[in-house]
Amino acid sequence: MNDTKIELKTSTPGRVCLFGEHQDYLNLPIIASAISLRIGIEGHKREDSKVIIHLPDINDEEIFSLGKPITYDKERDYLKSVVNVLKRHGLTFSKGVECTVEGEIPINAGTSSSSALIVTWVNFLSRMSDQSAQLSAETIAEYAYEAEVLEFSEPGGMMDQYSTSIGGIIFLDSFPKIEIKKLNPKLGNLVLGNSGEPKDTKSILARVKNQIQKVVKELQKSHPDFLLRTVTEVGIDNYASMLTGEQAELLKGTVRNRDITFKALKALTEPALDHKLIGDLMNEHQKVLRDILKISTPKIDRMIAAALNAGAYGAKINGSGGGGCMFAYAPQNPQIVREAIEKEGGEAWVLSVDGGTRSSVMEAK
Repeated sequence: MNDTKIELKTSTPGRVCLFGEHQDYLNLPIIASAISLRIGIEGHKREDSKVIIHLPDINDEEIFSLGKPITYDKERDYLKSVVNVLKRHGLTFSKGVECTVEGEIPINAGTSSSSALIVTWVNFLSRMSDQSAQLSAETIAEYAYEAEVLEFSEPGGMMDQYSTSIGGIIFLDSFPKIEIKKLNPKLGNLVLGNSGEPKDTKSILARVKNQIQKVVKELQKSHPDFLLRTVTEVGIDNYASMLTGEQAELLKGTVRNRDITFKALKALTEPALDHKLIGDLMNEHQKVLRDILKISTPKIDRMIAAALNAGAYGAKINGSGGGGCMFAYAPQNPQIVREAIEKEGGEAWVLSVDGGTRSSVMEAK
């Protein structure tokens, strides 16, 4: 195939965390769903070694060269880190690329816009490599995780990369090794609401993660058998003398979220889906996120209340929290739920479960 005539388009969905918020980086499982808001990259190979990335959504562009070692010029320099990761895995690039990135996923709002971009970029660049590599969804997720989290020592887990790359609804457990179950429940509509409140994902992840990990590390010094994966809520009382009230509450909240996730897994794999139970479990999860992990906000709480009053079965904050998005489970009358969220000042979308990252080749324009 003549390189100059190849126009490649890749796209990847955003995601919501149905159950298990703030769990994956603690080696606890999550359940996530890809959503029908996507980000796409369309472009072609160049005759030189330049990479030119047009970013009209944010009025910007990025330009660098593949002809010399790639160094990072800013925090979270993901578009460059993907190149370095792919090269370390044996892909080569004798020609540059020019492309345009456009998306529908709310930015910095907890719906994995950055991970979806990185997954899309891995998919695009691997196909544009000298090897024309067509990587599996799992391999794309692995490379995206390396480029986003490991390359910059970020505090996040693996949920975003795997859920956006694989698509659908997945149960992901990363300990002792990555285990992914694809779930196929007949889930009804989700209604996503963006509060418009900016969030500092890195700070929130670091705060919540560091708090819990510090407590676990201290407990394991004197009780090597202590594990977040197996301890019960009641069992935490056995360590009361070593914990402050806040630490005990935080551990119990983490364990409660873990147990809610397993209850949800059972509910989502039943032959007949109990929509009300799914909603109730979301509400129980939100209560822990709001009252114990303290990652919700008054505006998001109002949006959630409005969604529930309008007939949603359940609703919760989405992502690391402190702003960004919430979503409601609304298999009935989702448009009414959307309008209720908008009346509280949120931007809202009625969504369905979507497929993972994909690509298509076409004649150049």
